[in-house]
Amino acid sequence: MLNTVKARRLHSSQFKAQIVLAGLEKTCTITELCEKNEISESLYYCWRSRFIRSGTLGLEKARSIRPKRSKPTTKNEPQREETARLKSRFVALRQSTSPFPTRMNASEKADVIDLVEHSKLSKRCALQCIGVPRSTYYRWLNVLAKHGSCETTNARPKRLRVTQREDLKAAVFQVMHAPPSDFGFNRTSWKLIDLQDAIAQSGFKVGRHSIRQIVKEAGYRWLKAKKVLTSNDPEYRTKLANIQEILGSLSRKDGFFSIDEYGPFAVKQRQGKKLVPPGTAFTVPQFQKSKGALIMTAALELSTNQVTHFYSEKKNTEEMIKLLDLLKTQYAHLDRIFLSWDAASWHVSKKLLEKIECENSEPSAKRGPEVELAPLPAGAQFLNVIEAIFSGMSRAIIHNSNYASKDDAKAAIDRYFLERNEYFQMHPQRAGNKIWGKERTTTEFSLSGNCKDPRYR
Repeated sequence: MLNTVKARRLHSSQFKAQIVLAGLEKTCTITELCEKNEISESLYYCWRSRFIRSGTLGLEKARSIRPKRSKPTTKNEPQREETARLKSRFVALRQSTSPFPTRMNASEKADVIDLVEHSKLSKRCALQCIGVPRSTYYRWLNVLAKHGSCETTNARPKRLRVTQREDLKAAVFQVMHAPPSDFGFNRTSWKLIDLQDAIAQSGFKVGRHSIRQIVKEAGYRWLKAKKVLTSNDPEYRTKLANIQEILGSLSRKDGFFSIDEYGPFAVKQRQGKKLVPPGTAFTVPQFQKSKGALIMTAALELSTNQVTHFYSEKKNTEEMIKLLDLLKTQYAHLDRIFLSWDAASWHVSKKLLEKIECENSEPSAKRGPEVELAPLPAGAQFLNVIEAIFSGMSRAIIHNSNYASKDDAKAAIDRYFLERNEYFQMHPQRAGNKIWGKERTTTEFSLSGNCKDPRYR
């Protein structure tokens, strides 16, 4: 805000005399003279009348010179002696009980009253001498006359703060844990002003700031609810326990494969998160012409962390049989392989089950490794370990991509899995714990684990 108050100007007597003389010479009008020197006309006529009466000396500001008051005379000798005696007695009185405590007890107050009453000085001077306020002293006198003792003048116990009252805290949380509709508010969550009104209905009058402080001190904070992945399979625990038992007893001649499909996804310019220079906008067209679609069928062997994949036209039983034949050929040195997949219809088709049963019935020399199934619970795709591999591949290869054709996208995916398999061949490690570097989630079975990364899939 601007300061519109003008500072008061002070003019010397010589300046005032020059203005008056210039006006008397009549070289210009009084109005022009006042505007030129930024003074009012009334001020000019005031100076002129004073100048005519007293000359230049009359224009000087009158100063009233008051004679200095003489300092009051010092107390006479008897008063000084009585003051010193009163101080020494008061100090001795305090030291006899405790070394100057912060508060006096009832007996000390009675001694102070007796000391002041028998002093030769006035009560005002005596109380000023020992440093006791008059209001405090007369309050002690009133209590002593009323109760016969100064005991009741002790400090009252400190009151609890509003936010420290347990009954109020219980009332706040009792109301807060109830739905607002129980108190007539058409809302699903509380507002502070509504919560205050509801607490008032319970018989407690408290301010909104106190309610906010009570809730904050209790550790409450605003959180956004997140969805929890669940399965509606009635045999969820049984199937999960079976998979964990298999993983815990795998031998070197056994292989456990996590199987799933990725896609179909269109080959086009993809969005994602990347570093961009200042002043540049990273955009992706909303409507694009697809350069082709891909479906990838893959299996992850948990013991060696190797991925076997190929591209399919559809998701059906024939592709599962193709994958089964590929795994039996690639892992012919194993005695037994376990296939774990979700409850998709082509994973549990009769044709596929008959194929597995037929091959298992052949002699071991012809059939290769024995095939056993370890299906995941229905609706529990989040337990499928290969989902973590797909998430890492999608982040590294699919996001921010703009492949010219479907073959270019296949080449990038093939190279990704080739480098990944070579890495784990040089650094043997079971799937889980620490993944190759692109997968953000832990590829291991866990009740609370989520192998599918929602940000990249």
